[in-house]
Amino acid sequence: MPTFQIRKSAERGHANHGWLDTYHTFSFANYHDTKFMGFGALRVLNEDRVASENGFGTHPHKEYEIFSYIVSGVLTHTDSLGHIERLTRGMIQHTSAGTGVAHSETNNDSETVHFLQIWLKPAVHGLNPSYVTRTFTDSEKRNRLCPVLKPDPSLGLSVPVELQLDSLVPTHADVYMFAGILDKGHKVVYRPVGNSRRMYVHVVMGGGSLRVGEVVLFGGDGVFIEGVDGGVEVEGVNGSVEFVVLDLD
Repeated sequence: MPTFQIRKSAERGHANHGWLDTYHTFSFANYHDTKFMGFGALRVLNEDRVASENGFGTHPHKEYEIFSYIVSGVLTHTDSLGHIERLTRGMIQHTSAGTGVAHSETNNDSETVHFLQIWLKPAVHGLNPSYVTRTFTDSEKRNRLCPVLKPDPSLGLSVPVELQLDSLVPTHADVYMFAGILDKGHKVVYRPVGNSRRMYVHVVMGGGSLRVGEVVLFGGDGVFIEGVDGGVEVEGVNGSVEFVVLDLD
């Protein structure tokens, strides 16, 4: 039988710096909790809101797969590989830091930008840094599970045929991610890509609630699920709810 451990929104690490209002599912920056150091390859899941004309200045990273899932607003990405890109709702930008890359993430627009920042531990080290973006519309996520991220083919993993799509974000970890927007009463069943895998479901902060198995989650909540060999039913309970599912080895 699968086990469910809820991570309540209010129990996450939280810091409001004025320009940045951030919540940490796992230990990060000045927030440290030995019970929340990661979950499989998932090391960081931050929910950030960055005020207009502010952001994260240029800083380096090594040996992490780092990506942003844009909820609302506009985030401008600049990196040492020469990329400059404005990212809007529905876009995912993914940086494979590899041997080293420097980047900045700033809000040069007039409205606050809201996004998830996720870090994965790579399955291999010493990679050349790389950067990709993909876009997924609300209609692709509405009342269904939309695949958005898969293991990079270079890892040689057995990826299900239906997920061998160039439209998905490739990452150097044995991780898949799906996104959905469920209206009240609509249900989907998530079936992991293999036996004995782990899942983390995160509900984007906002209105509405979501049932995952037998637990109910609200905006900002998450749930760790282990021992899933069958499927887990997910249902929109109230309002229109956006969420992501991470399927982890």
